Amino acid sequence: MKVLITGANGQLGRALAATAPEQHEIAALRRAELDLADANSIASAIAERKPDVVINAGAYTAVDKAESETDLAQRINADAVGLLRRSCADIGVRLVHVSTDFVFDGRASAAYTTDDMRNPLSAYGRTKAAGEDMAGPDALIVRTAWVYAAGGASFVATMLRLMRERDEIGVVSDQIGAPTWATSLARTIWGLVANGSSGIHHFSDAGVASWYDFAVAIGEEAAAIGLIDRTITVKPITTEDYPTPAVRPAFSLLDSRATREAAGVDPVHWRENLRHMLQEVKQLG
Repeated sequence: MKVLITGANGQLGRALAATAPEQHEIAALRRAELDLADANSIASAIAERKPDVVINAGAYTAVDKAESETDLAQRINADAVGLLRRSCADIGVRLVHVSTDFVFDGRASAAYTTDDMRNPLSAYGRTKAAGEDMAGPDALIVRTAWVYAAGGASFVATMLRLMRERDEIGVVSDQIGAPTWATSLARTIWGLVANGSSGIHHFSDAGVASWYDFAVAIGEEAAAIGLIDRTITVKPITTEDYPTPAVRPAFSLLDSRATREAAGVDPVHWRENLRHMLQEVKQLG
């Protein structure tokens, strides 16, 4: 099977390339090779490579900047998905599109199912919801949340930097979700591709956390393997204490049970996967 992956430089793009089954022929394309803001770039990349599957792991993910760069976010997160869909349809290619918990308003009290109504609160969330619609009913859409990986920018990388620089940090404790290791997400996507899944699926690692809980765990686990030389104080703060241009959902837990069954993957607690990721960080130096 020939698989084209967009967003090869991103956390998920790298993880998809690294975990791809050996029997697949992978074309992981960076922005210079496939620019999601450029219609001609999209059409030519697919026409030239003629893949069997396209996994759209690329996105405009600068959540706060999207409030002032809405047109660009719309082009990449929504319009580009429509172009991918048409280019794929022209040659009979399956489309896999990655979406986000930001399509919900965070007012739920139980994990979101794929049938729950969307109500995005931010420009980023609205453009990602529009992208889901552009992908069409035949696509495989995988919503995820709180993704992190070794290398590049992520919440984990930011916390490690701050923990080396400061004696105390404040982290929001009233936003709830589940951290998701990009490698775990990638393996799940490959499982869904293998069994021909379509429609909307939810996936995040098992367990529940606030950003504060996640930060505390990062500090403890990093100190245990020598990534940082001390465990610093992490202070819980509220969303009001840390205002941002974009409104974030206060509750982002996704019901992933059906997806795990479909993909043939076992639930793994987010803290266990955090340990695996931090070992990768240590090996990278």
